[in-house]
Amino acid sequence: MLAAILLVSTSKMFIPREKIAAVGGTAAQWVLDFSPTALRTIASLELLAAAGLILPAALNIAPILVPITATCVAALFAGAVTMRLRRGERATVTPDLIYLALAIFLAWGRFGPESFTG
Repeated sequence: MLAAILLVSTSKMFIPREKIAAVGGTAAQWVLDFSPTALRTIASLELLAAAGLILPAALNIAPILVPITATCVAALFAGAVTMRLRRGERATVTPDLIYLALAIFLAWGRFGPESFTG
């Protein structure tokens, strides 16, 4: 589920930030604070994160990369929460907190004492 959210979020790589801000309403105004290059960089990192959450475990090649990626995704969403709080967008911070919790749960589940892989 977290990988799907990240994949959907990569649309900012292809859609102009002005269009995202216009269509997304107040929840998407943050894109105007970032340059197009910064948005493409964020989208690229999200694309790599989605691949890092799925491919290592699915292909059984270095599955340790899944919890490492989940930890990085948690850092990404911690930054998103911080950005929203600094902008005073308390009403729109909830989804980012949920995604942060999902990333922490995934990292804990894969690193933790009761790993999903057994």
